[in-house]
Amino acid sequence: MTKQRRVFDAAYKLQIVNLVRGGLSVPQVAKDQQLGETAIRRWLKQFDAEQGGAVLPGSKPLTPEQVLTRELEN
Repeated sequence: MTKQRRVFDAAYKLQIVNLVRGGLSVPQVAKDQQLGETAIRRWLKQFDAEQGGAVLPGSKPLTPEQVLTRELEN
């Protein structure tokens, strides 16, 4: 039996990023939210990239600014 991949929306990912940026550790947030640390670290990396104006290929935008930017590009 295969394990089903979970899908998280941008609002949830931002909430997790804000928890870590607010002072909680990645391992603690991962444990509390039943998430993998790797996913959280990837979301943090994506958030930082978006704050710098970069777009990570293959990723859905997290920040409202990136959502707007991608809409205007299409």
